[in-house]
Amino acid sequence: MSMFCYQCQETVSNTGCTRIGVCGKKEDVAKIQDLMIHTIKGISLYSRELNKLGKRSLEVDHYILYGLFATITNANFDKEVFIEKIRQGLKMRENLKQQLAQEAPEVKVPELDEAVWFADTIEEMESKAETVGVLAEKNEDIRSLKEMITYGLKGMSAYTHHANNLAFEDPAVHDFIQDTLAKLTDDSLTADDLVALTLETGSMGVQAMKLLDDANTGSYGHPEMTKVNIGVRNNPGILISGHDLKDLEELLVQSKDSGVDVYTHSEMLPANSYPAFKKYNHFVGNYGGSWWHQNVEFEKFNGPVLLTSNCLVPPRDSYKDKIYNTNAVGFPGCQFIPDRVNGQPKDFSAIIEHAKKCDPPEALESGEIYGGFAHNQVISLADKVIEAVKSGAIKRFFVMGGCDARQNERSYYTDFAKALPEDTVILTAGCAKYRYNKLDLGDIGGIPRVLDAGQCNDSYSLVQIALALKDAFELEDVNDLPISYNIAWYEQKAVLVLLALLSLGIKNIHIGPTLPGFLSPNVAQVIVDKFDLAPIGTVEEDLKAFMQ
Repeated sequence: MSMFCYQCQETVSNTGCTRIGVCGKKEDVAKIQDLMIHTIKGISLYSRELNKLGKRSLEVDHYILYGLFATITNANFDKEVFIEKIRQGLKMRENLKQQLAQEAPEVKVPELDEAVWFADTIEEMESKAETVGVLAEKNEDIRSLKEMITYGLKGMSAYTHHANNLAFEDPAVHDFIQDTLAKLTDDSLTADDLVALTLETGSMGVQAMKLLDDANTGSYGHPEMTKVNIGVRNNPGILISGHDLKDLEELLVQSKDSGVDVYTHSEMLPANSYPAFKKYNHFVGNYGGSWWHQNVEFEKFNGPVLLTSNCLVPPRDSYKDKIYNTNAVGFPGCQFIPDRVNGQPKDFSAIIEHAKKCDPPEALESGEIYGGFAHNQVISLADKVIEAVKSGAIKRFFVMGGCDARQNERSYYTDFAKALPEDTVILTAGCAKYRYNKLDLGDIGGIPRVLDAGQCNDSYSLVQIALALKDAFELEDVNDLPISYNIAWYEQKAVLVLLALLSLGIKNIHIGPTLPGFLSPNVAQVIVDKFDLAPIGTVEEDLKAFMQ
């Protein structure tokens, strides 16, 4: 079986990558990632039974999160990492099998391939990987639903991983992930069963995003309205990208008084709005835009770059030696900063010393942009917002969260923001905001017309804002609010956000630039009919429909 991957929005012809991923993932890596998923399904068949007996293992929980997280688009391109992780996983599965036999010999796990396959050599793994890819499921609709659920779990694993790094755990999330992975091995599940499981995945996604929100705000305070510098200083710098705030905290502590400045990039931009980080004088602002600009921006930054999560673009040789990865991120030849051991901080001394030898960053732009409009900040302005709506100063809110990516078609979101009437407000989260967050769209009575709630996981904030407005206006249905949803998607965290919105009963969502390629025609029709999900059209057509 050749490579087949259609988990992201950039997949070839919106059908599937079969030789090399548009993301840069090679065929052998794609196949071994499929085997990683196959492996964690087998582990889950046993771990879920032990969880029921109260024999939970955090090591197993975190391993399964890693297996899902590392296979997200643009996270880990290092085949050797997956080979080693699969070896660990097979050993873990056999240990769980023995433990279950001792604890509850009456519990019989089906002897499915996921539960029994084994390999000693790389060649055996590669041979096995040929048989377990996406297309192993022949029924197109069943495949579509199973993959959509799997991608939702990948997004959930990423958010849960970041919460776990801050010592926030939710056994219910781990239980759901493992139980669902086990269910995906069951060939007796019908399309209706899988549709129901899809919505359950969205519902648990809300809980996982709440867990991360609790972890971030509980550790660093609630984001507050902040003007973020987008210029540079004359000191050497470290650029930190991704989503993991614990990594940022430890980097800031260890680089204090080193003469090195720290800048955020892409999805790390919202960190500038957390009170706890504002005390660091060398934490100086944001550099650049969304993830896909890396090949230009990382070159011009001059200093080293720390990737704490996806999205990593395969680096050019000219700056590859400046790339440091951690958590589930990996690329052959790049330096890796190991995980914490026994609760001790990661060691960022290598990247700090590297930065000291580098020139200051080259300026890309200057000025400031607003951030910090997460749910706590916006709800604190509720009276002002409600009055603006009642007076007619604000006619409609547009939720334009999600992801950015390379295609020219994504200029639609810039054009859409520009075309919005001046009495409308954009609510955003995720790197899609870089399509319009530097436009001068003004404000309405002191309320900026772009309210940035934060990272993609902070879509939870957008939901909380909508629900608070529903209660404030004493409405029965959140769909009765003057809020429209025009979402850009790229990878699996955005899939989870979409499933979360659907699970909450939110309808009339427009998604683009395309509907997901993993939706079969029949599955797409079910979602369109049930939730009024629609692809984007032209700016003029969509704006007319939304305003009606």
